[in-house]
Amino acid sequence: MPMMETSPAILALVAVAAYLLGSVPFGIVITRVLGLGDLRQIGSGNIGATNVLRTGHKGAALATLLLDAGKGGVAVALARMVGGADAAVLAALASLLGHLFPVWLGFAGGKGVATYLGTLLVLDWRLGLAACATWAVTAAATRISSLSALVAVALTNLWVWLLGDSAMLGLSVVLSVLIYWKHWPNLQRIVRGSEPRIGAKT
Repeated sequence: MPMMETSPAILALVAVAAYLLGSVPFGIVITRVLGLGDLRQIGSGNIGATNVLRTGHKGAALATLLLDAGKGGVAVALARMVGGADAAVLAALASLLGHLFPVWLGFAGGKGVATYLGTLLVLDWRLGLAACATWAVTAAATRISSLSALVAVALTNLWVWLLGDSAMLGLSVVLSVLIYWKHWPNLQRIVRGSEPRIGAKT
């Protein structure tokens, strides 16, 4: 983790603002605006882009993906503007926690992959691109979104190590643990061979 260079007051403000931004449930907002129903009652009930795709509306799924990634990236970028590297790292963690545990939804949120990728792209574009490429290659080979995410998240720790970015390694491990924890039911279905493939209705 980077050395503390931002005042505690600014860090506290960054944490709260990043959490609130991360907690905006864009998937639910978009599907309601488009009259697609309550996303939590569709497919897996998850609030992310993969479940939005199960409504059959590809545009809504793409918008959800971009906005969920964007909120993580914006949180990191704004934190870096008002503070230092420590503020940016804190914003990455807080925005992901906001998506995973949004106050507006009784702390029952999404899986966090898009937001995770968005934070990576702004923290270090090399890591972000490597993670996105890993997801894309795995998705093309398996057609399983959750497996692609888990592979990308796991290998990101390797990319961080290869880049020699010791300041990022701690954050990467923490974010990985959070995402794996939220994906535990998916991991069990993957092992059983019952995990739905991308585009499946359930």
